[in-house]
Amino acid sequence: MRFTPFRTLRRVLFLAVVLACVGTPAQVSSAERPNVLFLICDDLNCDIGCYGHPQVQTPHIDALANRGVRFANAYCQYPLCGPSRASMMTGWYPDQTLIHRNAIHLRERAPQALTVAQHFRDAGYLATRIGKIFHYNVPLHIGTGGHDDPYSWDQTINPRGRDVIDQDQVFSLRPGQYGGTLSWFAAEGDDQEQTDGIAADHAIERLEHHAGTGEPFFLAVGLYRPHTPYVAPTKYFDLYPIDEINVPTVPDGYLETLPKPAAQSITRKKEQVNLDPALAKQAIQAYRASITFADAQLGRILDALQRLNLSDNTIVLFTSDHGYHMGEHGHYQKTTLFENATHVPLILAGPGLHRGGVAATMAEMTDFYPTLAELAGLPIPPMLSGTSLVPALQDPTQVVRESALTQFDGGYSLRTARYRYTEWGPDGAAGAELYDRRADPEELHNRADDEDLRQVRTQLSGQLRERIDQANRVPEGFKRTETTVPRMVKSKR
Repeated sequence: MRFTPFRTLRRVLFLAVVLACVGTPAQVSSAERPNVLFLICDDLNCDIGCYGHPQVQTPHIDALANRGVRFANAYCQYPLCGPSRASMMTGWYPDQTLIHRNAIHLRERAPQALTVAQHFRDAGYLATRIGKIFHYNVPLHIGTGGHDDPYSWDQTINPRGRDVIDQDQVFSLRPGQYGGTLSWFAAEGDDQEQTDGIAADHAIERLEHHAGTGEPFFLAVGLYRPHTPYVAPTKYFDLYPIDEINVPTVPDGYLETLPKPAAQSITRKKEQVNLDPALAKQAIQAYRASITFADAQLGRILDALQRLNLSDNTIVLFTSDHGYHMGEHGHYQKTTLFENATHVPLILAGPGLHRGGVAATMAEMTDFYPTLAELAGLPIPPMLSGTSLVPALQDPTQVVRESALTQFDGGYSLRTARYRYTEWGPDGAAGAELYDRRADPEELHNRADDEDLRQVRTQLSGQLRERIDQANRVPEGFKRTETTVPRMVKSKR
């Protein structure tokens, strides 16, 4: 439901933000601004077609990459849904939002945050959320508002499909639990009976509405797959025969080469440790099936964008909230500081952007907000911690960021073009990891104590501490109080 009485007030408040940010309203008087279509999958790693996986089929994501810029080195700031999504939507690091676990509403910890969706609302865009953008408990919150931020949207849509109804048929390593452990189900019926299929239907309807009205939009569509339970119609499972699936392996004694917190991040879910290979193959098959199913729904949305002649004036951003393990390091799911859990797919396409390029720069999810603002001709709020990626979207050889920072459970990890360096505990007191990704792209050989890399470690440790300091700065103009109401508060939906 849309509340139009706030539209005029929002424009007045937006002008105030412009004046505070740049001192002049020139940016708001430009020609027609582009729309934004923000597409995000849940728990999707980079083992997909356009990122080089030889088996996982994602033709629609691949096609988007061919008409935009693909970021080969984009990283989340926390490999867990809630903290990552709060960081992404605010342009702040988790140590700034103070959200380090799931099941926390944004305003509990960061009441003054101005989310990217709010920023576009205040510029006169109609902001719509379909599905999961902020954190939801999956599958229990499907069909509800979850831990959404009501101040971010003009309207919200919460699809609910038969994947929720069919939960009693889902296989789970923990019987009766479906979200936090490995679980899967090959469903009967067609795509549009599933929650994500219904979400695609709603997205298409909204695009048709905007094509008719011409009203600028910020449309955020959050698909639930491939988050567990890995549910997709049977035809997607058929694409991945069990006998063609290989389960990753690790060297004997591998865990002993890691600091204790890193080893614990791998073994924290006991039922997934030393998973039986037959079950592992089924899980991998189901995860891949869910990816291709999600890709099909993205394809329906992107086809509608093209059919309705909206693509020439719409910025499309596609991503996931974090990466994912499927047996690498002997681990399944997320919550590690390895490449598998921290690396995210990122593609941007739209008017005036390079077509078919691969960005050389490092990127973070904190960068989404300033990038979208700049592309739309909106002021970049001064409190943001991210960096605009626009130079790399115009020329993919441009490097706008030298490193990416990710944290989890007392550890901080720095990813540079060549190395991953991780410290656990205060000042690294609980141990360190150093991986030379040119020689060891799977990050299986910890060289933190190698004498010939001592200077490299010293340099990376200094860089990491600088980045940690930056990630802990209180955002400009932000005061932490329990009683402060959100900036530019809107009527709750």
